[in-house]
Amino acid sequence: MTEADFAWAVEDAARRKKLDCFAAELLAVEEGLCVQMLHTGPFETEPETVNVMDAFLAENGYVNDLTDRRLHHEIYLSDARKTTPDRCRTILRHPVRKISP
Repeated sequence: MTEADFAWAVEDAARRKKLDCFAAELLAVEEGLCVQMLHTGPFETEPETVNVMDAFLAENGYVNDLTDRRLHHEIYLSDARKTTPDRCRTILRHPVRKISP
């Protein structure tokens, strides 16, 4: 995404959706190796999905690599203002690293 694309999206959201996007920022992130999973349901049950992700990592020789530079991400596929909690869909993403032998 370019700066121009971002500026257009902020302006369009403000105009059409009446959203205050004043604090929105465009960031470039190099995530590296990650694990991700689709979580379906309310935000309160996300820890259950994270537990499944962690079990997958352990079974395959990886661990989470969460640092001040490698962060947990959530990508919201549903609009929580318009979707019932049980139907919300969110991609959860964690940076990972291989366990040293």
